Amino acid sequence: MSAGTSRITDLSNGNPRPDKERIASLSTVTPRTRKAKSAPLSPVDLDQEGWKLTLKLILDELGDAKAEDTLTIDLAGKSAMADALVVTSGRSNRQVGAIADRLEKALREAGIRGVKIEGLPHCDWVVLDAGDVIVHIFRPEVRAFYNLEKMWAPEMARRVS
Repeated sequence: MSAGTSRITDLSNGNPRPDKERIASLSTVTPRTRKAKSAPLSPVDLDQEGWKLTLKLILDELGDAKAEDTLTIDLAGKSAMADALVVTSGRSNRQVGAIADRLEKALREAGIRGVKIEGLPHCDWVVLDAGDVIVHIFRPEVRAFYNLEKMWAPEMARRVS
């Protein structure tokens, strides 16, 4: 140990630790800059129009995940279950599962908690419940069979080929 450096031994674990002068000199070091994260969204903090932010996040992620034939049905004022219903398709079971995983991760990173997912083991039809927005992700054949568009928005109903 050099003459200019004094150390005090921490009696609890026997490890040497720097003295007060050394600590003071460390405080002049500039901290590393971190990538700023957006503030997390919380269902409690969101106002009544907050579901639109969740819907935008979901639609952006569906576009990035190459989901096909995405349809949004506005349920605001029509159902107490949710404010929006999103119906979309993936080309295969694997893509349907990957889309669901990606949406769940994006919602978690945005701070939206309590997202429920059903249907992941088989990935023919996966339902993701994000509170005020419900997302149905289908394989095309399964979507054509159930035709949810006809039930929730008869004016938009069409058969998916």
